[in-house]
Amino acid sequence: MPPPPLPEFSNSVKLKYVKLGYQYLVNHFLTFLLIPIIAAVALEVVRLGPEELLRLWRSLQLDLVQILCSAFLIIFISTVYFMKKPRPIYLVDYALYKPPVTCRVPFATFMEHSRLNMSETKSVDFQMRILERSGLGEETCLPPANHYIPPRISMEASREEAELVMFSAVDTLMKKTKTKPKDFDVLIVNCSMFSPTPSLSAMIVNKYKMRSNIRSYNLSGMGCSAGLISIDLARDLLQAHPNSLALVISLEVITPSYYMGNQRAMLLPNCLFRMGGAAILLSNRRRDQWRAKYNLVHVVRTHKGADDKAFRCVYEEEDQEGYKGVSLSKDLMAIAGEALKSNITTIGPLVLPASEQLLFLFTLIGRKLINPKWKPYIPDFKQAFEHFCIHAGGRAVIDELQKNLQLSAEHVEASRMTLHRFGNTSSSSLWYELNYIEAKGRMKKGTRVWQIAFGSGFKCNSAVWKCNRTVSGPGSDSPWGDCIHRYPVHIPDVLKL
Repeated sequence: MPPPPLPEFSNSVKLKYVKLGYQYLVNHFLTFLLIPIIAAVALEVVRLGPEELLRLWRSLQLDLVQILCSAFLIIFISTVYFMKKPRPIYLVDYALYKPPVTCRVPFATFMEHSRLNMSETKSVDFQMRILERSGLGEETCLPPANHYIPPRISMEASREEAELVMFSAVDTLMKKTKTKPKDFDVLIVNCSMFSPTPSLSAMIVNKYKMRSNIRSYNLSGMGCSAGLISIDLARDLLQAHPNSLALVISLEVITPSYYMGNQRAMLLPNCLFRMGGAAILLSNRRRDQWRAKYNLVHVVRTHKGADDKAFRCVYEEEDQEGYKGVSLSKDLMAIAGEALKSNITTIGPLVLPASEQLLFLFTLIGRKLINPKWKPYIPDFKQAFEHFCIHAGGRAVIDELQKNLQLSAEHVEASRMTLHRFGNTSSSSLWYELNYIEAKGRMKKGTRVWQIAFGSGFKCNSAVWKCNRTVSGPGSDSPWGDCIHRYPVHIPDVLKL
């Protein structure tokens, strides 16, 4: 008679609770180590009694010189430590541009304009198939110039879009934070597709009559991840200049980037990109700690531009007929995956708890020494962050990151809903996602947020924020204010038009 089969381990033991126990044990290892030591010292003190303790105290021969030297050494070391310690960077507040209803482009309107603007029916049909699977909704907006037939692609129209987005966001931010144009010490504007002379940052200085000694920067051609590059630059400048305020403006001017040719790789941006922008106020002033929404913890940047395939996967060029547009390579997702892998390899040790780092290390050693076919361990970033803001570049980008990082539907909800409501607003999309989380009342004091963005070049950039105070509900100026009650919405895999 054969022996009864052994019960399955997965059924007899709750593996989830085993892992939770392991994580708690490793992450609180020092606490568990110190408790018995403290207990032993306390028992020894109790055992000695007051007379023995008094005799022990008297036996310590401390003179005034020793006390003064020790105090001076402690003060000196503390002073050096605090002088070398990086200044904390606070995100005081931010404001988002909400396009007017007149700029809306329902699918029917978009397709009708495409039929009137394009010569080939195949190109129109291709755009319709892209829209059906894009994850965009009926309320996304294009700038006024793109509503003309044919689109009004000119420097004047591009400047008008830039002014509309930037000035609206800055006005709202100054009203929220009670700041004046003369208060800003640093100004950074990032916009990839439109780089006029004078620059966009000069337009801001001229409009608001800012100080002549303001440190202004204009970043162009750096793609959808330029918003976090601007944050990184602002952080470095604030570290060098104490008691300063930095104004960061992230937007994309899409008026000049409308493609009227027939190359499929260059038609994708027409379907995905929409207008939007954000203005962010950063500070290193201690007094702003109490009103700031977030503290900046880390910024990690990864650049794959040395590889030719990565460099050309998002490429602005002219087609054979002379129409200018941005070409998206078929290898884009594979290249983005490699860039993400490099980025999380760098950010992992900075943010992951010890339990996840140990599992990753053991798996890596096992693959090197025992069996190279072992499946690599993907760290559980949900142990490090409560919220994720993945650049709403497209449905495929969000799907890929959700799969690779093993995130739940709720973790990517902000990204999917931002794509549905506002489309791909390039570098400002991360701020619409953060505002979605706030509008839902999910942002509590102490929670951590991971922003991940991809951009041409090819780049993958990350920023980690820690919430400084609980944010409850959408503000009166929030672009989600009039529609947050309708979200989340179901987004079908294919929306038949």
